[in-house]
Amino acid sequence: MRPRFTGAALVALSLVLVPGAVATAAPDPTASPPRWAEAFARQTLPPGDGWAADGVGTTGGAAATADQVHLVRTRAELVRALGGDNATNKSNDTPKVIVVDGTVDGFEADDGTLLDCTDLADPAYSLPAYLAAYDPAVWGRIPPSGALEAARVRSVSRQTRQTQINVGPNTTIVGLPTARLTGLTLMIDGADNVIVRNLTFDDARDCFPAWSPTDGDTGNWNSQYDQISVRRSEHVWVDHNTFTDGDNPDSAQPVHFGRPYQVHDGSLDITHTASLVTASWNRFVGRDKVMLIGSSNTVGPDVGRLRVTLHHNLFDRVLQRLPRVRFGQVDVYNNWYRLAGEGFAYAIGVGVQSAVYAENNHFTLDAGITAGDLLYDWGGTAVTTRGNWVRAHGGLPRPVDLVAAYNAAHDPDLDSDAGWTPRLRTGAVLPAPTVPLVVGALAGADRLPL
Repeated sequence: MRPRFTGAALVALSLVLVPGAVATAAPDPTASPPRWAEAFARQTLPPGDGWAADGVGTTGGAAATADQVHLVRTRAELVRALGGDNATNKSNDTPKVIVVDGTVDGFEADDGTLLDCTDLADPAYSLPAYLAAYDPAVWGRIPPSGALEAARVRSVSRQTRQTQINVGPNTTIVGLPTARLTGLTLMIDGADNVIVRNLTFDDARDCFPAWSPTDGDTGNWNSQYDQISVRRSEHVWVDHNTFTDGDNPDSAQPVHFGRPYQVHDGSLDITHTASLVTASWNRFVGRDKVMLIGSSNTVGPDVGRLRVTLHHNLFDRVLQRLPRVRFGQVDVYNNWYRLAGEGFAYAIGVGVQSAVYAENNHFTLDAGITAGDLLYDWGGTAVTTRGNWVRAHGGLPRPVDLVAAYNAAHDPDLDSDAGWTPRLRTGAVLPAPTVPLVVGALAGADRLPL
């Protein structure tokens, strides 16, 4: 079991455990992880820790035999550890523990060379040709079609085979100190019982974004790849990770057709009937789209699914989907929202038939953002908000009724009762004023006392 800290002990630990203060051991030069790392990697989700603890709980690869404990340093080694064939690894349900050492790059070929977007492009595709063909002034406001769009789609398929890493059931993936997964997506699709911890994810870039002329009033560029995508899976624990765009932020991309050429999608998307997920102690930094829970407004298989707990996460200078929710019962407590930026849209999106319960979160707001901006109505009707505090524009923090603040600025009103009360939590819920102290010190990769 991982160390568990509550109440005063957690606050005391937060005062001493700061970035760079964690002692690290040199990785073993053999193909096996150090014994202390294996012991950490076999830890399971504590009982009662969010929706992922419901029922049988979440154990990941804790039952792995000795031959299924792997140390990986390259993309090829990661694929081999997951079963050997990226196309079929998603069905490999053998319990396995994977410890990542250093940087694993999704654009790394099996021979160790680093690929770029031109290596993955279909011979018939080029961005200049795409821009010339589908400029709205020439093509109009209808979706792209024809040979060039087909070449873009083939290019996406080639990138997917390279940078989308398929994860099977009964898997734990953890990082040694400073471990990083760059330029790739962990795809957890139809894979129950998965744990991902202590990793930095950066720059899961799309080489071939799609132009969607009917998305919004003026069209938008849309990208394909999340950093972690959870689909059709249950019992998933995502803990103590950091999510960034690295040195390739969307804010640095060019503008095409009057819209930002967006090459990144979500940090952690939970969609397509996934459920029983706990995301804890993660750090989301400087990103646009962060977390989508539920991918469609269509009433159907997602009803009764998409049950997710978010606790003790830091949302740092991120712009939207913190999270955006459809259908699910989503427990959002003790998170720190440090929000700034001209592109800020909203924090919690209240979507169709969603039931968000937001308690004892702390919102630190830069100039231009108000308490009334924190919720957004995406077709939902109700959200429960209790014990949340807001510190606006450098002023003093104070308790704020988020629903009342939203309703004062928007129509129609949201109801303040989402119709349920969370029961799966560990330890005491921290008072909102203490959340920045604790979450700021402990959330993210390389903050665990390893």
